[in-house]
Amino acid sequence: MKLLYFAWLRQKIGVGEETIDLPADIADARGLVTWLKGRGEGYEIAFRDLDAIKLAVNQDYADLDAPVKAGDEVAFFPPVTGG
Repeated sequence: MKLLYFAWLRQKIGVGEETIDLPADIADARGLVTWLKGRGEGYEIAFRDLDAIKLAVNQDYADLDAPVKAGDEVAFFPPVTGG
């Protein structure tokens, strides 16, 4: 699975992207985020306020209940504002 992190999420985690082996017991984005938070302090801080994070699975906007599987691309980013 390819993970992409944008803006302040990238800064807190320390990388812009990474490839992981998705644990077999993770079936949705919420489970993925919970697992990521256990990977270290940067992840815990980045994912502390889930209301401040948007995500996309395979380049389609999704929510935390979206299914994820090995081979997917999941991107995390702050809400986008226009002006």
